[in-house]
Amino acid sequence: MKSPYAKIELDDTDIKILRILQDDGRLSNAELAERVALSPSPCWKRLKRLESIGVIKGYQAVLDRHLMGLGVVVFVSILLDNHTELTCRTFEKWVLEMPEVMACHNISGQHDYLLQVLAEDLETFSKFALNRLRTIPGVKEMQSSFSLLELKSSSRICVR
Repeated sequence: MKSPYAKIELDDTDIKILRILQDDGRLSNAELAERVALSPSPCWKRLKRLESIGVIKGYQAVLDRHLMGLGVVVFVSILLDNHTELTCRTFEKWVLEMPEVMACHNISGQHDYLLQVLAEDLETFSKFALNRLRTIPGVKEMQSSFSLLELKSSSRICVR
């Protein structure tokens, strides 16, 4: 059985397209075609192929969290009280519905999940942690680490 994470075959032109779109997803097809030295029709076909096979999952605006009033980044390690399928799926369902949670990873090691949370300030995070995260069924322990300095934050993938 082939892994769902099998690498997709990309040629140099596909890679150029992906690199350019990660910098500016609002380019018109004509502008993109010019930058990758293709005529518009073949460029459009490549773009549609990259979208249809799922390499390009979508397009979105990148917002400045500071200007949006979200000054606090918190990494929250979660330990569940057990590892039954029901407990894990219940936790995941709750977290997926929380817009404050920017990322959630099921991790190895001492804790079960690692969340990245954005909040306006410490008081807002405290209310979120105490009134929402802590109340999720199955949560046994939470450990929060606050970002003191954000050196790098990107959703850009290194395309080789």
